[in-house]
Amino acid sequence: MIAIRPSEARGHANHGWLDSHHTFSFAGYYDPDFMGFRALRVINEDRVAPHEGFGTHPHRDMEIITYPLSGAIAHRDSTGGEGLLRAGEIQRMTAGTGVLHSEMNGADENLHFLQIWIIPDRKGLTPGYEQKAFPEAERQGRWRVVASPDARDGSLTVHQDVVLHATLLGTGEQATYTLAPGRHAWLQLARGKATLNGVELKAGDGAAVADESQLVLSATEPVEALLFDLA
Repeated sequence: MIAIRPSEARGHANHGWLDSHHTFSFAGYYDPDFMGFRALRVINEDRVAPHEGFGTHPHRDMEIITYPLSGAIAHRDSTGGEGLLRAGEIQRMTAGTGVLHSEMNGADENLHFLQIWIIPDRKGLTPGYEQKAFPEAERQGRWRVVASPDARDGSLTVHQDVVLHATLLGTGEQATYTLAPGRHAWLQLARGKATLNGVELKAGDGAAVADESQLVLSATEPVEALLFDLA
């Protein structure tokens, strides 16, 4: 079964410097039917004006993954984590017992990124920060593991039974994924147009998957997508 969460049905907030779309309930947007999916709690698609951003603010007991699509994010947190995050790089921050951080547009161009929150497998984790690059060649035409509970294949470590994959597909390319029995998936199409097992998707759409053994993502125009394999 594949249930589509259309891009245009998402929550939306435009603050001038920030244009944000919420796949699931977040901040002032509340929909009791979309509070998350399994351990996946937030997928926000944010566009931030040059030299604007999110000043220092707190988080706790959440795994936060930041995935830039264009531009650069200047990150700083109370664990000592600091850096500039660009497209092709992914960041994981464990909020755990509590962390302060800021995220600013670190360039003269608009910033476009996804921020993802995953409920951790336990509360009270030690806060931490990790950032890695995943070159386009590693994601092109295939599912590349970018976050996992065991850091497999050089991926980021996430404290939950979630395996996150990323792919880039050219027009006409396909990426196939086998979903183990009892597992669920969420696919987020960040860019482009595609079909998932024949179901049409456009940029910003999400797809909740259950009781499917194989997923075939076929690009009808160039695509960037994320796939969450969830307990």
